[in-house]
Amino acid sequence: MGPMTPDTGGDDAATVTARPITADAFAPFGELITADRTPPRTINQGLCQRFTDLARLDAGDGRIGVSLFRAQVRTLPHRLDLMERHPGGSQCFVPLDGSHVLVTVAPDIGGAPGTPRAFLAGPDQPVNIGRNVWHGVLTPIAGSGLFLVLDRLGPGRNLEEHRLRRPVLIRLPPAGSADATA
Repeated sequence: MGPMTPDTGGDDAATVTARPITADAFAPFGELITADRTPPRTINQGLCQRFTDLARLDAGDGRIGVSLFRAQVRTLPHRLDLMERHPGGSQCFVPLDGSHVLVTVAPDIGGAPGTPRAFLAGPDQPVNIGRNVWHGVLTPIAGSGLFLVLDRLGPGRNLEEHRLRRPVLIRLPPAGSADATA
């Protein structure tokens, strides 16, 4: 699947600038999974380092399922008009094949998404989005769009969607800014 043409959002769209993801900035919404969060344990006759317990996968009353998602690669700016959340568990996205991803999340304000925040994650930056956290759909912006996804499978409904009354246009940081080179 190739990239789609960028959507300019129209005159009615609010604008959010995507920033490079960091563990601290993403913490209110979930976890950025990185090897520097815990000291490694050497295993396999000294040939491998194991970094353990890097995310809290949450399946509630279900179980953790392992799936592959192939999402269409998009370009920025990106028009965000739908957010979703999973009340039954977390959702972990692990990029494969060099995929970079736009991660859009929002706090809950009275049962609806609040002001979105947008993060740029590289191919070595898996994210675990917490249970009940509003987020945009999987939005790869480079690579193959292939992701390993670890999320809740089981009884009950685990998807709630919310169409935004006013779309949000997500842009890259301005050229030359500190965020553009991070």
